[in-house]
Amino acid sequence: MDTERIRNFCIIAHVDHGKSTLADRLLELTGTVPKNKMKEQVLDAMDIERERGITIKSHPISMDYTALDGNTYLLNLIDTPGHVDFSYEVSRALAACEGAILVVDASQGIEAQTVSHLYLALENGLHLVPVINKIDMPSARVDEVAAEVAHLIGIEPERVLRVSAKEGTGVEQILERIVEDVPPPSGSPDAPLRALIFDSKFDQFRGAVAYVRVVQGRIAAGQRIQLCSTRKESLVDEVGTFGLRMIPGESLEAGKVGYVIANVRDVSEEKVGDTMVPAGESDAEPLPGYRPMKPMVFAGLYPLDTDEYIPLKEALAKLALNDSSLVFEPDTSVALGFGFRCGFLGPLHMEIVQERIRREYGLELIATVPSVGYRVRLRLGETIDVTNPSRMPPVGDIDAVSEPYVTATIVLPSDYVGPIMKLLQERRGIHKELQYLEETRARLVALLPLSEILVDFHDRLKSSSRGYASLDYEFEGYHDSELVKVDVLLNGDPVDALSIIVHESKSFDWGRRITERLKELIPKQMFPVAIQAAVGSRVLSRSTVGALKKNVTAKCYGGDITRKRKLWAKQKEGKRRMKQLGSVQVPQEAFLALLRLETSS
Repeated sequence: MDTERIRNFCIIAHVDHGKSTLADRLLELTGTVPKNKMKEQVLDAMDIERERGITIKSHPISMDYTALDGNTYLLNLIDTPGHVDFSYEVSRALAACEGAILVVDASQGIEAQTVSHLYLALENGLHLVPVINKIDMPSARVDEVAAEVAHLIGIEPERVLRVSAKEGTGVEQILERIVEDVPPPSGSPDAPLRALIFDSKFDQFRGAVAYVRVVQGRIAAGQRIQLCSTRKESLVDEVGTFGLRMIPGESLEAGKVGYVIANVRDVSEEKVGDTMVPAGESDAEPLPGYRPMKPMVFAGLYPLDTDEYIPLKEALAKLALNDSSLVFEPDTSVALGFGFRCGFLGPLHMEIVQERIRREYGLELIATVPSVGYRVRLRLGETIDVTNPSRMPPVGDIDAVSEPYVTATIVLPSDYVGPIMKLLQERRGIHKELQYLEETRARLVALLPLSEILVDFHDRLKSSSRGYASLDYEFEGYHDSELVKVDVLLNGDPVDALSIIVHESKSFDWGRRITERLKELIPKQMFPVAIQAAVGSRVLSRSTVGALKKNVTAKCYGGDITRKRKLWAKQKEGKRRMKQLGSVQVPQEAFLALLRLETSS
């Protein structure tokens, strides 16, 4: 097909604004999916995607559409993930398109993720097709939201399309607008090959399958290619396009979207954002925007039953086949046994991996409190990365500690600016910008430590704004902070699973809270148990679990008090010796309950 009749576009929206439903209507209207195979969220393959209403894995698909001008156009929909954790994948999907449908909920209006993805689209030079969705809702504010969108992107409100993806109202106008306004691809088929990898998946029979947008040139089966990041060469076995399934073809020319299967076994070799070029081009220029994906959030995953260590290792290995951003390494904890230290793109990515392990492999897990990766500069001049608090060097060896910061964008009603500013101050946030999108809606931008938004920030944000505020963030860089490692000691022995790195100003509160909770969770022993939270040799807080007491004077019917005192002294000495020789028996249920409390606090 002539490139003049190809349109590559994506749909960008905040979570639950109707992106997947709109995609369903487009597929239905173009006849891409037969009616007998049509179902809700047809492009969302995983149960978790359907339940949560978010897109986790990208699902491209091609549609043939006969426009009102009588011509048939090839429309390539490159679906994008729907959460901030996958913002890099979103940016690469946008780089593969010339246009984007910007979907905004008619009742909720512009949200933080809407603004973030809008700026990504503008950075990539995409032509926007603004759409107000859910106009059939009783609470819809169609004209108000249309004015918001028009003001944000600088167009007339009349240019904003009003649709109901659920009922199919106005969807054909979107297709016509894509044909009219989105420019066709500009690359030449005769130029040297340049293909952008915007996603990949693993096939157990054929290895890694790369999802590509051919920017220029041509790629066909039997051709030798190489990837710019690794310079590794491979032979192309098959190319094709996307329908409900992969459709093999002879070749992919400039402007087209499809898949490439080469003799590559691991998806980690076909990195998102990398560029395919002809084999042997040592000076080939890659397409701009590529960067390696690095995990930002780390947590320990341990099987509830120690016999399930090998099944957990196999489950993580299988998930990593389709998810190159998931990294893991064996880890050992005195308290929790054998497990793995895992790296994730963000808190949602971590939650999804845990849920998939539980559902797909039937394993019950204990997850430690999530942390971020710190950069520790030692006094000797060396810089090391610390992803596990238990591996933090001694205080005397540390010169400075840096932690990752993010630029957080919060969109909220104007009435709640005060409470949200207070929340940001509590979380060590640095205010950068406050912009009023309209009289009743504001956009707040702040610099925040990533560690401060891992656990309960989203819940606090929602409760402070009665559910109206929305959050989006992107990695900004590393900044030096006054961070300390807080150890938990039971009778002087550190418990590695409960170590945590916190800001010095919050170390005392955390230590007091953890010692009080442990006092409730640890059962009484035959001797007193001292629970301490300490930074180095400095004790921040202490609680004591009293010893089980036996009435050794029960057999004394009377007589002098000195006999009872002698028995009490003998009992005291026995407990002292037991404390020296014995170890504290802490049931695993106590650790599990404590970690759950920490995660939900």
